[in-house]
Amino acid sequence: MSDKSLNRELLQIPHVKISGKGPNLLLLHGWGLHGGIWQTILPKLEQNFTVHNVDLPGFGKSQFHNQDREPNYDINYLIEMVAQILPERCHLMGWSLGGVIATALARKFENKIEKLITVASSPCFVANEDWPYGMNQQVLESFIGYLSEDFKATLNRFLMIQTMGSPTQKEDVAQLKETVFMYGLPSEKALSGGLQILHDVDLRQTLQELSIPLLRIYGKSDTLVPLRSASLVTELVPDSRLSIFKKSGHAPFLSQSDEFMDCVVDFLNN
Repeated sequence: MSDKSLNRELLQIPHVKISGKGPNLLLLHGWGLHGGIWQTILPKLEQNFTVHNVDLPGFGKSQFHNQDREPNYDINYLIEMVAQILPERCHLMGWSLGGVIATALARKFENKIEKLITVASSPCFVANEDWPYGMNQQVLESFIGYLSEDFKATLNRFLMIQTMGSPTQKEDVAQLKETVFMYGLPSEKALSGGLQILHDVDLRQTLQELSIPLLRIYGKSDTLVPLRSASLVTELVPDSRLSIFKKSGHAPFLSQSDEFMDCVVDFLNN
């Protein structure tokens, strides 16, 4: 093992694969997955951007080391980890949980971020009294509880929910399942911590404080981030751009990859 590899492990710098040419674009995947989920659109991204494809800690090739010494797996920890690999200037694109992290990063490091894209993401994933359009709190809490009993089965169930409503659900599920176990099982601590972030997060004020261009992408049939929540986010960031994919659920970059790419390139290049 080289000194550089050893240092990366000791410092727990997330794994990032850099490819392509053009302006920097850093990608953040969703819960349970890793950077491999972007493979469908990666070739086209590489034609336009220098892509920094990140595996969040505990997923893909960013497995934990010395787990008993790990800090809490919360949003502040993930921001700290990803901040280590942020280019000096870049665009950010985050899907689902990755969109939450990307939003928080963009607010904290606005001097480094050119534009932000959130995909099937929400400042509040759980519904409450003043945020009616989100995931049922008891459902999410049940997933957190099931993780300790059989986290592989729970992960598979959550992947199924992510593809509900998509006309290409069968193909989407197959791709998600093939991707998630490509590098072995994700860390149980990362899985439970990621779900807890989705349970606790409220970035409404953070969104309102953003001063960089923002594109929000939704799938019309998304069951995790209901389309009805888009209007609430528009009230928070009226100057943001909104794009709705009518034949998609929670993963529009899988079910409508060509249209998705056109939307992303148009926003980032103009």
